[in-house]
Amino acid sequence: MWDAWMRRALALAALADGHTSPNPLVGAVVLDRLGRLVGEGFHARAGEPHAEVGALAQAGDRAKGGTLVVTLEPCCHHGRTPPCSEAVLRAGITRVVIALEDPDPRVAGGGMAQLRAAGLEVISGVLQAEAAFQNRAFLHRVRTARPWGTLKWAMGLDGRTALSNGESQWISGPTARCWVHQLRSKSDAVIVGGGTVRADDPLLTSRGRRKPEPLRVVLSRSMELPETAQLWDTSLASTLVAHGPEAQDRPFPSGPQRVVLSASEPELLMQELANRGCNRVLWECGPELAAAAIRQGCIQEVAAVVAPKLMGGVPARTPLGELGFTAMDQVVAGSCLSPVPLGDDWLFQLRLTP
Repeated sequence: MWDAWMRRALALAALADGHTSPNPLVGAVVLDRLGRLVGEGFHARAGEPHAEVGALAQAGDRAKGGTLVVTLEPCCHHGRTPPCSEAVLRAGITRVVIALEDPDPRVAGGGMAQLRAAGLEVISGVLQAEAAFQNRAFLHRVRTARPWGTLKWAMGLDGRTALSNGESQWISGPTARCWVHQLRSKSDAVIVGGGTVRADDPLLTSRGRRKPEPLRVVLSRSMELPETAQLWDTSLASTLVAHGPEAQDRPFPSGPQRVVLSASEPELLMQELANRGCNRVLWECGPELAAAAIRQGCIQEVAAVVAPKLMGGVPARTPLGELGFTAMDQVVAGSCLSPVPLGDDWLFQLRLTP
C-alpha cells in the first residue's frame, strides 16, 4: 500500500541527482492521519536541510498522527545539520515508512531503532531495490571507500574510437554529445589521462548543466603535459592533476590543484576522490588508463555510444588496452541494460559483476 507514495519520494530525490555528494539522494513525503499528502521535500545539496525536515516543515501541525514516507533511513547523528530522527519525533509522526537502511556507520539502523524506541511504527524495505539503485553511488562509496566509476566511450560500429591518424571528432552525433554533457552533470569528477589531454585538449564540462561544474581530473605518470590546455583554465571549472612521486620535479601547469599519490594508479586516485566527497566519477580516458581502471576495480559500469559508422584501420584506437586475459572464462562480465537510441547513435550500458 506504500509503493505509490515511495515512488513519489524517489521522484523527489531524483531532482537533486548529481548535487548532494558526499550525501545520498533522499526524498520524503508526509501524509496526515487520514492519509492525505500534506508535505514533501528532497535533499538539495550537502549542508542544506534534509528531505524529512523540509517535508515536515511544509506539513506543519498537519503531520501530527501522520506518516512519513522516506527513501532512506532518517539520520540520528549530528553532522552539518541536526539529526532528522529528532525532527520526526518533534513533529508528532506516528508511522515512518522507509525504503533503505542507511549504511553510514553513524546511522546503520540507529535511526530506525530510535524511532521504534519512542513508540513509532517503523516499516522498512518498501521499494528497497529501486532506492538502492538510485543511491548506488553513495552506497558503493560508503562500503568500499571508493566512488562509483562509470567508463564512457564513443566508437564506430567496428569498435574504433579514433582513426589511424588519431582523428576522433566527432564519432557520435549531437544528441549523443548532449547526453554526455548530462552524464557529466550527474558526476562529481570527470577523469582523463595525460594522453587524452595531449591528443584531444578536452574541456570536460557539462556545458552549464551543473553548477559548480564537476571536478576535472588528470591522472598522469610522466607529467608530460602541454603548457596550454583548456583544462588549465579554472575560471570555468576546477581541475586536479594527480601523479606519483616520480613526477614531483616535472613542470606543473599554473591553475590546477596538485595531488601527489604514492603511485600513479587509478585505485589510489579513487581513494583520494572518495576522501574529497565524490560519490560518482566518470572516466573519459584512453584505452590504457581505462584497462588499468578496470583491472583495479575502479569501474562499476560502462556506457558505450555506438555510431553507425565504419572507421577501419588495423592500428586504429580501440576502447580498451590489454587486460591480460588468456581464456574466455577470465573476461569481465556483467548485465546489459536495454539499448537506448541517441539520435542516429545507440547507447549500450553494461553493469559489471562485482
